[in-house]
Amino acid sequence: MESNFVDYVKICCRSGKGGRGSMHLKHVKYNPNGGPDGGDGGDGGSVYLRGNHNYWTLLHLKYQRHIFAQHGGNGGKDKCHGTKGKDEYIDVPCGTVVYNAETGKFVCDISYDGQVVCLLKGGRGGLGNFQFRSPTNQAPRYAQPGEPMQEMTVIMELKLLADVGLVGFPNAGKSTLLSSLSSAKPKIANYPFTTLEPSLGIVGYHDKQSFVMADIPGIIEGASEGKGLGLRFLRHIERNSLLLFMVPGDTDDIKHEYEVLLGELEKFNPEMLDKHRVLAVTKSDLLDEELIEMLRETLPTDVQTVFISAVTGYGLEELKNVLWKELNSESNKLQTITAEDTLVHRDKDMSRFQIEMEAEGENVDIFMVDADEVEDLDDFEYEEEERP
Repeated sequence: MESNFVDYVKICCRSGKGGRGSMHLKHVKYNPNGGPDGGDGGDGGSVYLRGNHNYWTLLHLKYQRHIFAQHGGNGGKDKCHGTKGKDEYIDVPCGTVVYNAETGKFVCDISYDGQVVCLLKGGRGGLGNFQFRSPTNQAPRYAQPGEPMQEMTVIMELKLLADVGLVGFPNAGKSTLLSSLSSAKPKIANYPFTTLEPSLGIVGYHDKQSFVMADIPGIIEGASEGKGLGLRFLRHIERNSLLLFMVPGDTDDIKHEYEVLLGELEKFNPEMLDKHRVLAVTKSDLLDEELIEMLRETLPTDVQTVFISAVTGYGLEELKNVLWKELNSESNKLQTITAEDTLVHRDKDMSRFQIEMEAEGENVDIFMVDADEVEDLDDFEYEEEERP
């Protein structure tokens, strides 16, 4: 069954070219020397990106691989101005990052609802010969062609917006925790990589307050190098304010697993280490109080730790209190405000993108379809009205 969660698309975009100006000399009965009256060409349509909170994936763009704005109309006689080409607006979910598909260069970031970014500017229309008249050149027989269109093939990549991101190895209990704290119903089973796509859940808190939690597929050692599913989904926690690391209580070395997870995040994006972190030791229903106290002495000291069990509900209330406190701490608020103003996006690694798209069965090659192959290419026109 094909998933409805689409976070990668590759689209060919093209703005409209400007219409050409008209080269026309007015010549009618009783006014044989009417002079130039060629109108200007219309501007070509532009291509815009627009943030829309009603979308949460890029599914609506998956099969729309070509988006072309309308060309500007040509100028006419009697100083008639050509029509302006229709603009094209591409609605994308908030958190969409756009890259140039040929170079991998970062283009723009759509981060809030209603944000509009001009992706490709339409060509300006050419001036008609009426604009070039002068006392020394009263019958100009030339006009301007319109400016050419712009083309770009772009990669759109979605990075989910959430307050808390869950980080852990496969079968660490991330999906179980999300289903226990929210109304989300992710697939839960006793085998690795049960979660194949990110899930979002709204966690209720006191006084009708809430925060958003994101669950991503499990990370394995080497995920930052492309192993497992981690590479494709690690970017979904780049925008999270707080990271919740989850390690099962029956693990041989909890501190080592935590450090491995931290190391994978650092290799993927070193800026992730600046985020606030909380460590949750899951499946604590398998541990007794004496063993829990012994484990506390071996845990990392630079992160706050909570022992929980999503099955029995043990420690969940304490976990919510800790998460809410960290989310609303002054240092975290300041960090979030600073990140919004200084968020740095690295250029796309195109070799990795090719591997990811091919693994998803996507065709990474998009061919241009030119609807104007048989269009009249004459830049000028000369018209003369018949005498009655």
